[in-house]
Amino acid sequence: MDIKEVQNLIKFVAKSGVSEVKIENKDFKLTIKNKPEYVTSAPVATTVAAIPASIPPAAVPAATVPATPAAEVPKNEIDESKYITIKAPIIGTFYRKPSPDKPPYVEVGDTIKEGDVVCIIEAMKLFNEIESEVSGKIVKVLVDDATPVEFDQPLFLVEPM
Repeated sequence: MDIKEVQNLIKFVAKSGVSEVKIENKDFKLTIKNKPEYVTSAPVATTVAAIPASIPPAAVPAATVPATPAAEVPKNEIDESKYITIKAPIIGTFYRKPSPDKPPYVEVGDTIKEGDVVCIIEAMKLFNEIESEVSGKIVKVLVDDATPVEFDQPLFLVEPM
């Protein structure tokens, strides 16, 4: 099982709504935990030993996991229904900048186009650039820098162009 398969399994477990999944094999042990609604830490994925072939995702039921966004702009100032949401494609730590001494990828008011990098999500020591799937203007940043995010959690509101 490679890192991409582990990330896909983490996404699947996050969607499923189960609180914990443990997979044990003679060669490895994998535990994925989803946070309850009242806990503020992100779901944790831990691997121990080597990771071999692949694991069938059919062993995990499907459901949804609620997201808890942090807002930069008060909610009463924006009608969110007319905007497109850029969501986290993976579980990890959200970063607005490529490094601490660089400016953020995007700010409120910036115009973006499809394929532009809008943030980074660190997952399992890998920094994944998150690209926009829409073109438009950033209206709201929904997550604070360096905070944990869940799969499918809203990150940005974009006014489509």
